[in-house]
Amino acid sequence: MKNKNIDLVIFDCDGVLVGGESLSTELMANEARKYGWNITNAQADKIFSGGELKKIGELIAEKSGSKIPDDWAVMMERKIAEMMRTQAVTVDGAEDMLQDIIALDLPIRVGSNSSACEMDAKFSKTGLDQIIQKDRIHSARDLNIPKPNPDIYLHAAQEEGVPPEACIVLEDSDAGVEAAVRAGMTCVLLRDAEKPDPKFGDVIRIDHLSQFAGVVQSIASNL
Repeated sequence: MKNKNIDLVIFDCDGVLVGGESLSTELMANEARKYGWNITNAQADKIFSGGELKKIGELIAEKSGSKIPDDWAVMMERKIAEMMRTQAVTVDGAEDMLQDIIALDLPIRVGSNSSACEMDAKFSKTGLDQIIQKDRIHSARDLNIPKPNPDIYLHAAQEEGVPPEACIVLEDSDAGVEAAVRAGMTCVLLRDAEKPDPKFGDVIRIDHLSQFAGVVQSIASNL
């Protein structure tokens, strides 16, 4: 049902536009095991996905009982960016979905916990940098205020010059959903149907990117 103006669409990056987040969490799992935390790749994917590197490092130190370098998060950021320059792939349907949203004459931005360096590598490898301009990509890590804080989404709305309530966010993580809801934005969750609902706030669920433009059209009274 059409019930509000939508003036900006904001996307998370990992798991929404760019796949391969499991590669990043596997890299972190290897680091955790190196320091003495016997965690499986599957456990790491569940625990680390969508998380802030600094907090992940602190958790590794806590669980392993080992001291990790003060610059661990910076080192991991560089390792992830290097890996993504060769291994990043688009989420199935991402390019077509972005073009569908652009065809609705809606501006788009990205708000992610990934660093600008990481996203540059990911978008360059996948070709999404040909669709999304660099100045429309925002990093919560570089702002030093990661999700689930709402600041990255509020920043994107401010840069566009639109109120938060006129924004719709596409997310895949619980932390991202919380950030979007706390920002006062409509949130759509991309998640397999058999997986549980997020713990925070009401969302509209889809299980494939091909459904997203239709959801936007169903909500937006100005389209």
